[in-house]
Amino acid sequence: MKEKIIRNRGDYRQLLCYRKAETIFDITYLFAHKFLKQPDRTIDQMVQAARSGKQNIIEGYAAGATSVEAELRLFNVAKSSLKELLADYEDYIRTRNLRRWEEDSAEFKRAQELGKEHDDAEFWMDIISTRSDETVANIAIIILYQTDYLLHRFMEKLSSRFVDE
Repeated sequence: MKEKIIRNRGDYRQLLCYRKAETIFDITYLFAHKFLKQPDRTIDQMVQAARSGKQNIIEGYAAGATSVEAELRLFNVAKSSLKELLADYEDYIRTRNLRRWEEDSAEFKRAQELGKEHDDAEFWMDIISTRSDETVANIAIIILYQTDYLLHRFMEKLSSRFVDE
């Protein structure tokens, strides 16, 4: 029996890494417009990095119907864009002398657990809408790390399939 050239992939929204990236986009959009002031170019840069992360997952997943190599390349672009965004949040905290949550802090552990339990943007938007810039930036950093981990695992599976095929 011949293998199909075009695989039926299903909906990209089923991917946990996509749902996390969408959450990151929504958080970043709110963060950039609430805590940064025009004409700061960082607003556009952060929003575009978040958008690129999300959109490249969509594009990569679609491309993966015919090419594992194209899917890997686009998922890597998504990962890179989200790493750039992570650095923006870390810079924001550092340059404003805000507290970066330590991994053993109660806040870090709680946000990390919530990140494992919730992958929908709506949940996070309710939480962050009334929080300080320090809290929102730290939550975004934690979700970015979780998204990076998920993308890494997904890409490892893709690379194995690429080698096999």
